Amino acid sequence: MAITLNHTIVPAHDKIAAAKFFAEIFGLRFDGVVGPFAPVRVNDSLTLDFGDDDGGFEVHHYAFLVDDAEFDAIFARVRAAGLRIGSSPAGFDDQIGHYGDGGRRVYFADPSGHVLELMTRA
Repeated sequence: MAITLNHTIVPAHDKIAAAKFFAEIFGLRFDGVVGPFAPVRVNDSLTLDFGDDDGGFEVHHYAFLVDDAEFDAIFARVRAAGLRIGSSPAGFDDQIGHYGDGGRRVYFADPSGHVLELMTRA
């Protein structure tokens, strides 16, 4: 059996706001709170379970591999939301990063400060 990541807990300042933000930007559904978490199904095998963490937490980096059409759709929602973007996780330079083979990547932050990466090549 192959190993598949089933879910991970994403610490948030406000789990519902974080889940709604993620679902909206990525074109997914948020169906509400389940137990102590606000889960968002990313694909058939993965949910991100947003959980409140008022004790403080380190910022995480979450990278998502998508095709070109999905990149364009998500990036349009990022721009419509007025989010700052960057070509690297080191800072927001208002640029999209480009791979030598034509691939693209862009970084932006969620409401809790986590750095989200959208990329078309692994």
